[in-house]
Amino acid sequence: MADKAKSIPGVEQYNYHAIAIGLEVIPRTLLQNCGGDIVRTLTNLRAKHVKGSKETSIWGVDGFTGQLVDMTTHGIWEPAAVKRQTLKTAIEASCLILRIDDVLSGVGRKKEGGPAGGGGPPMDMEM
Repeated sequence: MADKAKSIPGVEQYNYHAIAIGLEVIPRTLLQNCGGDIVRTLTNLRAKHVKGSKETSIWGVDGFTGQLVDMTTHGIWEPAAVKRQTLKTAIEASCLILRIDDVLSGVGRKKEGGPAGGGGPPMDMEM
């Protein structure tokens, strides 16, 4: 995913880069908790996943030993549908937060000629 980000010009690459970082949180946390060599093991895991074959895409980190293992031998199955839905929900939530931020910053009020932000009474109104 990080390699894909490098191939995209402009600010669009930041989306791919952020998702790549997010997908590495779980194996990184497992390695930290079991005392494994984080840098070396994550590099080896990335190398296996870059190959892109079905046999190499099912590798992960054993949370007890910190070694790379074929996850099917441990009975761990994580369907791609779960990851797709999780990413879709996260992106939708991010867009919603950005829209709310846009409204609160008063971008819409600037078009009307009024002051940005606010919600208080007009300046000429007596209190």
